[in-house]
Amino acid sequence: MDKSIFQPYEDEIRALEEEIWLLTEKYKDIRQESISFSDEDILQSTRSFQRETQEETNGQESLSELKAQLESLEADLPSLMKFTGFHFTSHSKKTLERTRNRTVEKHRLSGKCHSLSFQLEFQLLEVQDNEKVSTVVSDLSIIMESGEDSNVSKFVSSTEECGDVVTFFRSLSTYAEWFEHRRRTFLHFKAKYPDIVTLPEGLGGDFIILRSPKVSGFELVIVWKIHLNEEGTTIPVLDLLPKVPEQVLENSMTSVENIPGSFRSALRLFGIEVSIENLIKVLRSEK
Repeated sequence: MDKSIFQPYEDEIRALEEEIWLLTEKYKDIRQESISFSDEDILQSTRSFQRETQEETNGQESLSELKAQLESLEADLPSLMKFTGFHFTSHSKKTLERTRNRTVEKHRLSGKCHSLSFQLEFQLLEVQDNEKVSTVVSDLSIIMESGEDSNVSKFVSSTEECGDVVTFFRSLSTYAEWFEHRRRTFLHFKAKYPDIVTLPEGLGGDFIILRSPKVSGFELVIVWKIHLNEEGTTIPVLDLLPKVPEQVLENSMTSVENIPGSFRSALRLFGIEVSIENLIKVLRSEK
């Protein structure tokens, strides 16, 4: 006889067995039975009640310890957020499938890392086999500020394709830290030297213009790119582009040509902030 005839019935039986197991798990603590009790049963119940009472007392002590640990973690949370830069604003979880050894959940997560916002949506498959749990991320979707940057877009696409959430957060932390460092540096110099510093694209832009207050048309454009490659590595790149009037260029061609090289050398020796500060001091004293 063709076994395929019985296949639908076998599938239905397995589905019913799985449903029975789920219901049993869900309501295993809410079973009621009608039984008669012997003297021995009553004695065992009394001893069990005494043990439960003792455990409840110990549980209260454990609860106090847990509360103290929770308060300690809450006190450490601001420091941890400041250290990592992450602040999660929302998280939702929906169970799509649950069996004896398999669970599928849909997660939605949003927050900020320093000043960059992000949103994630993904499915998490958890499989338990022989006391070993494995997880797989799928259907990963990422919305990230600065997504208009082609490098960031490539990184996001690569991360969505491989479903590597851990790499995303690790890479975002480094990228956002550099992004915040650049933003604060631009803000510092704009506030300190408003007559010299110009930010055509605002604090989130990737260049800053230093205009000479004494030589009309003389500008130094500092380009500060933050590259994020597909592997998640952040590479900051700085350079300087001088914009010099023709009359100045004719009189000091050699010195103007040396400005970008001198700036790159200063970056290696003194760092970003000191190098920009020195350029501004030169512009202020320029005759």
